[in-house]
Amino acid sequence: MDSFLNIVEIVNDKVNGIVWGWPALILLAFVGILMTCLTKFFQLTHIKHWFKNTIGAIFNDKHVIKHTEDKSISQFQSLCTALAATVGTGNIAGVASAIVIGGPGAVFWMWLIAFFGMMTNYSENVLGILYRIKNKKDEWSGGAMYYLRDGLGSKKGCKYIGAFLAILFSCFCLLASFGIGNMTQVNTIATNMQAAFNIPKVITGIVVMVLAGLVIIGGIKRIAAVTEKIVPVMVVLYIVGTITICLIHINQFAAVFSSIFRCAFSFNAFAGGGVGAGIAMAVQMGMKRGVFSNEAGLGSSVMVHSSSNVKEPVRQGMWGIFEVFADTIVVCTLTAFSILSSGIFDLQNGVLTEEVADTGSLVGMIFGRTFGGIGSGFIALALLLFAFSTVLGWSHYGTKAFEYLFGTDSTLVYRILFVAAIFGGAVMGENLAWDLSDTFNGLMMLPNLIGVLVLSPIVYKCTKNYVDRHFRHLDVEPLLSMDPKIQKENAIAVKNGSE
Repeated sequence: MDSFLNIVEIVNDKVNGIVWGWPALILLAFVGILMTCLTKFFQLTHIKHWFKNTIGAIFNDKHVIKHTEDKSISQFQSLCTALAATVGTGNIAGVASAIVIGGPGAVFWMWLIAFFGMMTNYSENVLGILYRIKNKKDEWSGGAMYYLRDGLGSKKGCKYIGAFLAILFSCFCLLASFGIGNMTQVNTIATNMQAAFNIPKVITGIVVMVLAGLVIIGGIKRIAAVTEKIVPVMVVLYIVGTITICLIHINQFAAVFSSIFRCAFSFNAFAGGGVGAGIAMAVQMGMKRGVFSNEAGLGSSVMVHSSSNVKEPVRQGMWGIFEVFADTIVVCTLTAFSILSSGIFDLQNGVLTEEVADTGSLVGMIFGRTFGGIGSGFIALALLLFAFSTVLGWSHYGTKAFEYLFGTDSTLVYRILFVAAIFGGAVMGENLAWDLSDTFNGLMMLPNLIGVLVLSPIVYKCTKNYVDRHFRHLDVEPLLSMDPKIQKENAIAVKNGSE
């Protein structure tokens, strides 16, 4: 078994070096910058509008939270399921890993990629709604595979390229669902439950496998019903905990900010026990862990956003902006500040001041020092809920990829395999689980970014159409779907105010 895992690790290292090389990172940043410019910095210029129509709408718009009787889910449920998949170990163990390996400067690059990633995620969701279809069970099916096949594939001479990239994306999504959405999450749960409560990983794996199976087999409606209850509570509790730690160490904030910006552009060796990292490692770890956290550029969350009852593509795109904001700008930042202000880091040199068994338990150790035994126990339980909900969200992504490849009737096979793989994630080595997830992320990201890049004029056109109608109050036909039948039905619904 050990020799097999060694071979997997060697092959993975080679592939990882390619998919997360500088060309891929430049492409990721370029797409985010391009979409930000094409939409005229929508995440800034219309910040009040998208806040009002996302988190603000939860309290005053019945269409946002209303449960549907058909096979779709509410906009709030789509956000919670998407956040369930993104707000997970990447926000706790992932941020800790980025800082330990890439130094405090990784936080700056995480912020930067998140700022531009807001518009990458926005664009993915706009395209997802524009190109989504109804399957034979009358469920919405959308995602990068559909806008690659029907969007990119509609370009002159690109029919087979679009179809090929759609299949490639679906295959990579399947792999990613077992990595970022399964093994890494469950491995972190098992590690922390063993550290905090001395529960064997085998027991944790069995329990999580049974609980997840009860939800996942029920499909998107049951997954959404669970995540809309778990996600708001767990996010609020975690934010309260990290804010408390930050307030206790508020006198360190100036030093933390200084360390983040200084190390972001430092060519000196730091982190990882002094092994040379410098600016290149800070950039790479910040971007990799940033994408691992918010998934902007992967084309993953669009698959659940496409299941929403929304009619306006831009409306769902704004939920994508908020998703990245909440995940990285809020939750990841609070985690980073909790770590850096705790005294466990030398902020001048950007290195750990003491030995840490594994990065997955670093935040738990900090909470333990602040709140005593209840603190480390809280993080173990928070990671359990974060990671468990991520497993639920990603099971839907993998289901949609499997459906695209093998048909609607085949999805039960995937769900059974996905649930069975949970046990393997619990007993797998921590480093290999993270490394495999990084590789699967990169493989999934490449065809999706090609699709967003080629279809960027469509996103621009759809955004302009929305701005013309809602801000300039022009009487123009809404652009709601690339399917004429769905376009007609949605246009009537929007006109009648049933958005």
